[in-house]
Amino acid sequence: MTKIVRVDPLNIDVNVIEMCANVIKSGGIVAFPTETVYGLGADTFNPRAVLKIFKAKNRPPDNPLIIHIASLDQLHSVAVDIPEIAWKLIERVWPGPLTLVLRRKSSVPREVTGGLDTVAVRMPAHPVALKLIELSRTPIAAPSANLSGRPSPTTAKHVIDDLYGRVDVIIDSGRTLFGVESTIINVLTDPPTL
Repeated sequence: MTKIVRVDPLNIDVNVIEMCANVIKSGGIVAFPTETVYGLGADTFNPRAVLKIFKAKNRPPDNPLIIHIASLDQLHSVAVDIPEIAWKLIERVWPGPLTLVLRRKSSVPREVTGGLDTVAVRMPAHPVALKLIELSRTPIAAPSANLSGRPSPTTAKHVIDDLYGRVDVIIDSGRTLFGVESTIINVLTDPPTL
């Protein structure tokens, strides 16, 4: 059964986020808010947990996930050979609605990357998302929290309508700020491509 918890992004109840982080650490999946859309997250380094995302969403396994981080240390745990242009973008935009395609560190399971040698990484600009990632002590792999082919969710109600009974926890923090997914830039091409 799915647990629904309410978290005020302006007054975060750390005990509730710690409970959600424990779900992530134990191999569960949690729907959480970002500034763009709601994400459905699992521990990036737990392939079984990552596969639960694909099952819950009916998502094709060759469709890569975005890795959400809360620190540059976490960036180094998932990506290698980060080019200078990436660092310039990181300085200007992170935390924010920008996803960078980087070279995958070998410790990142292929389930996360859809079998690719690249990873998509971003640092969300939402206090609840950042606290969840921080307390989970791991980067969180997360696509949008909806059934594949459905519109990306901008409220917890959208997530409940699509995924109730398919996920462990849904964090309700109200409507997302932007309501559209993050911009993805491949910084491994010259010039970088959208």
